[in-house]
Amino acid sequence: MISIFDLFKIGIGPSSSHTVGPMVAAQQFLQSYREQHDLSNVVSIDIDLYGSLAATGEGHATDTAILLGLLGHTPEYIDTRECANYLRPIMDEQRLALAGEHIIDFDTKTHIHWHPDTVLPYHPNALSIAATTQSGDTYTQTYYSIGGGFVINQDDATHPDTDPASPTIDNPPYPFTNAADLLTMCQSENLSISEVVLANECHYREIETVYRYLDRIWVVMQDCVSAGCQQDGILPGGLSVKRRAKALHEQLLYEASQPDAKDKVGADKLAAMDWVDLYALAVNEENANGGKIVTAPTNGAAGIIPAVLHYYRDFLPNYDIQGVRKFLLTAAAIGSLIKQNASISGAEVGCQGEVGSACAMAAAALAEIMGGSPAQCLNAAEIGIEHNLGLTCDPVAGLVQVPCIERNAMASIKAINAARLAYRGDGQHFVSLDKVIETMKQTGADMLDKYKETARGGLAVYANTHIPTVQHGVSVNYSQC
Repeated sequence: MISIFDLFKIGIGPSSSHTVGPMVAAQQFLQSYREQHDLSNVVSIDIDLYGSLAATGEGHATDTAILLGLLGHTPEYIDTRECANYLRPIMDEQRLALAGEHIIDFDTKTHIHWHPDTVLPYHPNALSIAATTQSGDTYTQTYYSIGGGFVINQDDATHPDTDPASPTIDNPPYPFTNAADLLTMCQSENLSISEVVLANECHYREIETVYRYLDRIWVVMQDCVSAGCQQDGILPGGLSVKRRAKALHEQLLYEASQPDAKDKVGADKLAAMDWVDLYALAVNEENANGGKIVTAPTNGAAGIIPAVLHYYRDFLPNYDIQGVRKFLLTAAAIGSLIKQNASISGAEVGCQGEVGSACAMAAAALAEIMGGSPAQCLNAAEIGIEHNLGLTCDPVAGLVQVPCIERNAMASIKAINAARLAYRGDGQHFVSLDKVIETMKQTGADMLDKYKETARGGLAVYANTHIPTVQHGVSVNYSQC
C-alpha cells in the first residue's frame, strides 16, 4: 500500500501534477546538482516543458512553480501569500537566486522553453532542467510529474524494477494490492479497512506520529475551507470567474439565523447539500488561487474529501477526531489501490483519475464512518468510480477553474450518495471494485489525448474563441496572490 504520508500531501494550488510536482522536481534538481557540483559555478538555467506540462502549464502555474522550487521553496511550507514577492526579482529584474543564495541572470522568455506537441515516452507530464557552468559544461535532469505530487526522474522511469511511481510500504503486516485481497484480509482478521491501513502505517512509525500527521491534514483542510469562505472577487487567469464561496456562506449563515430557520431546515431535507457544495467550492477556489491545499489525491480533486469530512463533522451525530482519522485511513486504502492499479493523473487517464478517485475514496471512508462493513465500503468506492468513468480533463484555458471547481461540488454529493446507497445494501455488487479500477485504466488508455489535460478538447475549446490567449513566462495564478 501507498503510505498516507505520500498520498496526502500538503502543497500549493492549483495542480498537484502541474504545480506541486514541478516544484518538487526543481528541488530534486538542486539537491542532485549540489551533491556533485558547486552551485556557485552555475551561470545559467534552462527549463524545458513537454506534453501536458507545456500545453496547460501557463494556467497551472507550472513555470513559476519551478522557479519557486529553484529559489528553494517547498510546496508544504511555502507562504502562498508571498509568492508574488518571491517571484518579483525574476519578473522585474531577470535575476534568479538559486536555492536563495547564488544569483544568476534569468529571463522567463528565453530560458523557459515550451514543447506542447512533444510527449516524452514515460508520461505526458515531463520537464527537463539544465544548468550551464562557467566552463561551458551542462548538467541536465529530466523529471516526470505523474500525478498527486509524485515525481520520478529519468533513471527511475527507465528501470521498471525500481520504479517508484507507486512508492509502497515494504513488507507490511497486512499486504494488499487489490480490493479482493483487502476484503479477504479484513474478513479473516475481523478488521476494518482503517484498522488494516493503520497497522501497516505503524509498521514503520509510532501510532502517535501517524495520528499527528492525520490531524495536521485535517487542520489544513479545515483552514482551507475557512479561507475560501472569507475571500471574494475574481480568480486570476483571464476567465473572470467569480468566487462564490463567501457569498454562499453568508447566505447560508443568514438563513440559519432567522427565527423560523429550524422549521425551514426541517422542511428542506436536502439542506445539507448546500453546505457540502460550499465546502467544495471554498477549497477549489483556494486551489485555483494558488492557496495551501491537501492533495487528496490531487489538487484538481482536492475539495471532495474535505467537503465530505465537513459533512461528517456538521451533519452526522457521531463526529470525533478518531472518526476523522478512520476516514482518512480508509480513503488512503482506496487511493492506494487506484494509484497502484490505474492512475490518479488527469494527463494520463482524464479527470476520472482525479475526481473519480477522490469520489471513491470519500465514499468508502464515509461508509466506514456510518458503520459500514468492509464489503459495503468497497461497494461505495466502486459506485464512486463507476459513475465517473469516462470523465474528461478539459480545463478551459488550462486553468483549474471551469469545470473543475463545480465538478468537485458535484462529486462530493455523489460520494455521499454512494456511501448511503452502499450502506443500505449488503456489500454485494455486480461489478467489483478491482474490475472498475481496471476499466477506468483502460478507458483512460482509449481516451483521445485532447481530453487528457491538454486544453484542446471538450469544454476547453471554448477558450479558443471566448478568452484571450495566456502569455508564456508569467504565471497567471501567482501574479495576483
